[in-house]
Order: sequence, then C-alpha cells, then structure tokens
Amino acid sequence: MTQFNLFVATRASQAALLPVVLIAFSINEARPSPIINISLEDTAQITEGEKPIIQFQAGDKTVTGTIPIIQALCGQFPFLVGKEAKVENEWISQLNSFDTLDFKSLDPVLQVDKASQYLPSPSVLPVGLFSFDTGHCTLGALRGNRVAAATIKRGAFVNLTRWYRFVEELCPWATSAVESLNAASRETRLARSREGASYNVALKNTESGVVTRFPPEPSGYLHIGHAKAALLNDYFAHEKYSGTLILRFDDTNPSKEKQEFQDVIVEDLALMGIQPDIVSYTSDYFDQLYDYCLQIIEIGKAYADDTDKETINKQRWDGIPSKRRNLSPQESLAHLEDMKKGTPEGLRWCIRAKISIDDNNKCLRDPVIYRCNPSTHHRTGNTWNIYPTYDFACPIVDSMEGVTHALRTSEYRDRSPQYQWMLDTLNLRAVQVWEFSRMNFIRTLLSKRKLTTLVERGVVWGWDDPRFPTIRGMLRRGMTIPALREFILKQGPSKNVTLFDWGLIWATNKKYIDQVSPRHTVIETEDIVKATVIGGPITPYTETRQKHVKNNALGGKMVAFSTSIVLEQVDAKTFNQDEEITLMNWGNAIVREVFTDDSTGKVKHLELELHTAGDVKKTEKKVTWLSTEGQTLVPVELVDFDYLITKDSLSKEDTLEDFLNFNTEFRVSGLADCNVSEVSAGDILQFDRKGFYRVDRAPAPGVPGVFFSIPSGKQN
Repeated sequence: MTQFNLFVATRASQAALLPVVLIAFSINEARPSPIINISLEDTAQITEGEKPIIQFQAGDKTVTGTIPIIQALCGQFPFLVGKEAKVENEWISQLNSFDTLDFKSLDPVLQVDKASQYLPSPSVLPVGLFSFDTGHCTLGALRGNRVAAATIKRGAFVNLTRWYRFVEELCPWATSAVESLNAASRETRLARSREGASYNVALKNTESGVVTRFPPEPSGYLHIGHAKAALLNDYFAHEKYSGTLILRFDDTNPSKEKQEFQDVIVEDLALMGIQPDIVSYTSDYFDQLYDYCLQIIEIGKAYADDTDKETINKQRWDGIPSKRRNLSPQESLAHLEDMKKGTPEGLRWCIRAKISIDDNNKCLRDPVIYRCNPSTHHRTGNTWNIYPTYDFACPIVDSMEGVTHALRTSEYRDRSPQYQWMLDTLNLRAVQVWEFSRMNFIRTLLSKRKLTTLVERGVVWGWDDPRFPTIRGMLRRGMTIPALREFILKQGPSKNVTLFDWGLIWATNKKYIDQVSPRHTVIETEDIVKATVIGGPITPYTETRQKHVKNNALGGKMVAFSTSIVLEQVDAKTFNQDEEITLMNWGNAIVREVFTDDSTGKVKHLELELHTAGDVKKTEKKVTWLSTEGQTLVPVELVDFDYLITKDSLSKEDTLEDFLNFNTEFRVSGLADCNVSEVSAGDILQFDRKGFYRVDRAPAPGVPGVFFSIPSGKQN
C-alpha cells in the first residue's frame, strides 16, 4: 500500500494550510487506521514574507502548494470529488483570496449567492466526512483566516454561517485539526511576537482560565493607542493562553456615540486580525447597573448632588465636601427617580460615590457614577434618561462577564483603587488589573476629545485622514497591518512610558513593502524640461522590464524609448555641458547643450547624446526620465504631509489651538509612466528616487491619480 505523508510548516499562514490539513484529518477519521501521516512541524527558519512550506508525498512523488496538493488528494482518493468537478475547481482556485487581512476584499468572495452554488448542502453530508472537496477547502480557508471567521461569526452571510456552524458541529475532527495546527505553531508565534519585549508579566490564577476584554467607546475611530490595548488583550487571551477575548462597547454616553463608530471598530479589529470570542455592550446591562446604583445608595455609599459641574471639579481638587454629601439614602433615591424620568429637576442632579473628600488620590474624591442625559441612545433609543459612568460600569460589568484580567493602559493607574472600591463595596467577584504603558508618539494627538475637535472643525478631512493616528488614517497613509502588529507586539506590556518617533514604526513598515512594491517613474510637471536625445531611436519603441529587479513575481512593465524625453528641473539645473550622466533604466548620455531662460535661470531644453557604452558606475548623476512618445503619460498628484501639531508633546496646560499646524498638506503635480494607469486604490508602489506611495485615488480619464507619500522611517 502506498505511503502518504503530509508535511506542514506551521509558520505559514493558516488560510493556506488548513484546507489540506482538514482533508487529511477527515480521511484518517473515516478509516480505522491513519493512512496519511501528518507532520506539523515548527519551522523557525521560515521568515516573514516567505511562501509556506506544505508538501504531500505519495510514494516517490512530492507535491507542493495548497491547490496542487488538493488536486493530488482528489486523484488518490476519488470519493473526495463531487459531481461537478469543473465548478468545484473554479471555487477552489479562489482559495488564495482567503489569505488576506483586507476586510472589504473578502466581501465579494464570501457573498452567499456566489458561495452557495459550490458548497455541499448540509442535509446530504454524511456524518464525519464531506462529500465534496470544496467543503473541506472552504471550511479550512474560513477557519484559517481570522477576518473571514469573524465575518461569519457575526452572521453577515446567513446561509454561509448556517452551513459553517452545521459542519463544525457535525465534524469533530475539524476542531482537532485546528487545535493540532495551533499547538504546533504556538511557541513559534510566541517567540516571534516576544522578540524585543518581555511577556512574562505576573498575571495571577491563569491556571483557572484567562478572560480579557477590550472596551472601546463607540465615539470615534480606533487609533494606535487603542490598537496596542486590543492587540495585547488578544495576545494574552489567544496566544499566550487559550482563553477568551471579549469586545465590549462602552456605550454609556449617547451624546457622543454612533452606530458608524461601532461598525468601524469591528472592521478595524478584523483588519488587525483580532477576532473576539464574545461581543457585548454595556447597554446590555443597564437594568443591572441601575439596580447596583440603587443598592450603593441604600447602603449609604453614594448620594445625589445638584452642585454644578465646575464647582464639583473645584471642590474635588481642593478636597472640599459637597453640601449634599450627607443626604439621606431616601432623599438621594428620590432625586435618582427624577433623574430616571428626565424631568427638569432631575437634569440638575447626578449620583456620586461616597468614598473620600481629601484622599491624596483625587480619583477617590467622590467621583460621579450616574448622570442624567435625555439624548437618544443609538441602541436603546429613549428607554433611559440616566447612564452610568465608565468608572462605575466597567468594574461591575467586568465582574459580571467573568473577566479575569483587566489589561489597560497606565493612564488609568490612579483609577485602579476606585475600580477595586466598586467591586469591594458591592461584594462582586475580584478582577486582576494589569497596567501597561500607553503608546505615545511625537507631535501626535491621542486624545479622542481633541481628535474629535479637529474633525468637527474641518482641520482634517475626517477620521480616516492620513495625518491622523487612527488605524484607518495610518492605513490610508500606507501603513500595513503586519508592520503595525509587529511594532506594537515588540513593545510588549511594559510599564515604561516612552515617546516614540514615528520613524521607528515606518521603518518597520518599509520592511514589508520594499520587496513587494513595483517600481515606477514620475516626473514633476512644474518647470518640466524637454530633452532631445541624439542617437536615440528614430522610431519610438518599448521594452518589457521587471517591475522589481529582485521580485520577478510582480511581473513586467512597459518602458518606452524615443528621441524625445522629459526630465525634472531640479536635475537639469545641475547639468554641465559635456558632462556624462546616467538615464536610469536606459544608459549613459552626454550633455551637449543646456538652454536656459535668461530671466529666470531655469533650464528650458536639453540636448543629450546617447552613450550606452559609458560606465554607469562612474557617473555622479543618475536621473529619472520619461519618453513623451511611444506611451501615454499618466497625470498624477503626489501628496506629502506634516505633523498636525508643532510641539513634540502637549502638556495639560497647553492649549491645542496654540500648537496647531495649519500648513500640513503639500501637493505636487507630475506625469507617471504609462503602467501607472493600471493601479488601483490601495496599491503601494515606489517611484524611483522619490519613495513609496499609496494610491488614494486611481487615475481615470481626465482625472489625475492621487498618491500619498509613505514615510520611509529615516530619522530627520
């Protein structure tokens, strides 16, 4: 009998590996003894960006790659093939598109009307084994990609979700396959993520299970500070421990919160590869939180107060008790009832915890725990007129939801005693709090209040402005998800406060885009210089050149050659007569004539004599150029940006308006080579001698393409 072996390098993407692993597990499950030996090895020699190692051996024949292996398995085990082999192969050929972290690009692939024609009906599936190989492949691809799995879990595609859940329940070997692959790769992932950081934090009682939570308020887009909190909570829940991650929306302020923000947060987490196990809302617990408010008033640990906000803040700062501090529980409860009804009288009052009036920790000086707000809530409508504060709701809901470890930034350090006081006072289950440093960057606002101000005043284009530190803004500027994840995870859960230079994270990003970005040419149109090339081709012609000399997989591009070319003024002004220069991607040329404008000193025209026998290593000036014949040049706008504020770090005493930079956008018009007409929004490329750019708007007839400059990471 032929010996079959499956070798999998677990450092590769699970979206590429799981389809084959699931098939192998299902075949073994269906027979009394394993007929495929599965080797899940930890191959640390594979570096980020390299192709996965996955091989199938049948006798003396070795097959490599997901789709070829599936085809080989179908040949060895005919029962895997369905009746419509051609249709199934069409679907299987799209597996590579599942290996992505782009939320939007997955939507058309997962559309039910498209996927359902390939998926076997759950009603005809035999127990323990698929009838078609498409079932194995689709389940594996979906299970292996966190974005796809999260999308299905939310029920975005009803039929697909139903099929997915049915198969998982029907086939226990699917879970076994995933667990085996995860176990084999866990140590490698941990080692890679820990590089440069220590994750040996003193979390207690982890042997009893780990449940973390990420509780964003849906009042804006996630920024890089939120990304660190989300990634670390995900890391401890899913990487370091086999635990649970809760995404809980802290929706307790209807004046600021929107469904739009909530939806964007879900999508941004998916983009970062974060798949919460549970999604909840503080508003789910409004009834219970109100009951706890009643309880804390009844036991004399809270009181109603109608002191105005400014006076409360001043009294807390000075350690002065409110005149309402000694109200009886009955009086406070009566005012709470007015607040709940949203009456004019109720609007004047709030509820404050009765902790201390003069504690050195000012967070303990009788904080507000409930306030009146008649605004319409985006989830609960007008059911409530009163809402708990974050400081009151968070510890209570943490305890109720079974959170074991609350991992949060050190900006909450002074609130930790308050957090514990709430739990102790209400006799709730304890939660361990672990604080890590906030991620701060020079000349960057991470205050959601200040970011909101810039959006509302029109200082920026919106929450996805490329000058913003939001996830959307950074991605729009050209940051990649792998670079973002690597940089944050390498900082780890340290408590050390550091003010980062943006060059560090952009340098990390360059590692990911350098080898996969096609090279193109652009010439700035301001004072553009036309040149005649003596010895050039009488008839224009084109040649195919590699888009990237070190990455043939990117394919070729067309380069046009003629006697009529254009160069940039900044280069032409440096040329001397009879100087030998290099025309990049063509060869050397000798400057025979330089025609300048006497009034401006700018170069108007050049005559260059082609000298391809010249040595490009000996020339000082290597310049970009474009032929104006033999191709249609593409109009583009190159956009660069500066920081929004002029000071490295704003203090509490600083006024935002005093340090705003209103000159942060710089646009240059240019002409790009003809190949640039084929780019799409979101593509990243490199313009020779200019740097990396992300396509924000693809070129169209009569409309120039817009390209955002991606910082290289060089320190200024």
